[in-house]
Amino acid sequence: MADAVFTQERARSVLDAAGHGEADLISFGENAVFAAGRLVIKVGRGADLLDRARREVRTADWLAKHDVPAVRSAESEVRLVEGHPVTYWQRLPESLRPAAPADVAPLLTLVHALPEPDFGLPPRDLLGGVERWLRIAGDVIDPADAAFLRRRRDGFAAAAAALTPHLPRGPIHGDALPRNVHIGPDGPVLVDLETFSSDLREHDLVVLALSRDRYGVPSADYDAFTAAYGWDVRDWDGCEVLRGARETAGCAWVAQHAPANPAALTEFRRRVASLRSADRTIRWYSF
Repeated sequence: MADAVFTQERARSVLDAAGHGEADLISFGENAVFAAGRLVIKVGRGADLLDRARREVRTADWLAKHDVPAVRSAESEVRLVEGHPVTYWQRLPESLRPAAPADVAPLLTLVHALPEPDFGLPPRDLLGGVERWLRIAGDVIDPADAAFLRRRRDGFAAAAAALTPHLPRGPIHGDALPRNVHIGPDGPVLVDLETFSSDLREHDLVVLALSRDRYGVPSADYDAFTAAYGWDVRDWDGCEVLRGARETAGCAWVAQHAPANPAALTEFRRRVASLRSADRTIRWYSF
């Protein structure tokens, strides 16, 4: 199922089969996320993501034990419905405002102080999805672009493995963007826990450095983030390697949406062209 085109219609069909026909689509990206009463229901792209979904639920329960403000699971069992993992979450109160980069910093400070969980977290396999995303895109994208991204993946994977970190290794969120922080009445809350890993803490910091360079995050907002965290990852000599790896993954991630969405194909072409030309001034747009 993972290689089939995953559409909103397919996700809603899975939701119906799970017995939740009355639900509103909140977001559609790596998962389809629906709201149904006091629940949030996530439908994954395919059966190969079942283990990741199970780990996400265990991570949520582990964060709750350590009093880290994060989304809480509503059901520990992960269901596989028509080849798609389905997870259940407690619905958060309405957001008071959009999260800013500075809101991410205190949450990362808490996460980066945690010990390893007893169930074990995997390394941050930032580039592990590249092959799957390109395979899903199929012949909708130029084969030369796919080959280019595979070469970049291999090069950055080797370079990342040789890095010497500045910070101690340990638990990380893995995709620490403001969109993965919910501002509730009690303050910022971490959401989307599926990329939780145990790896270089710098992974969590490069995310916003890249957002500053590619996605239009204002310099002042980025500076507020580094001030709140207490360190700027750009001062580390390994920053460019993790940045390049994340750019490669971000470009390939968009490709999986191209078969069903012409706007995704346009954005993919923009991103791959900027990587080919090494033009860091070309703006990328969130998708």
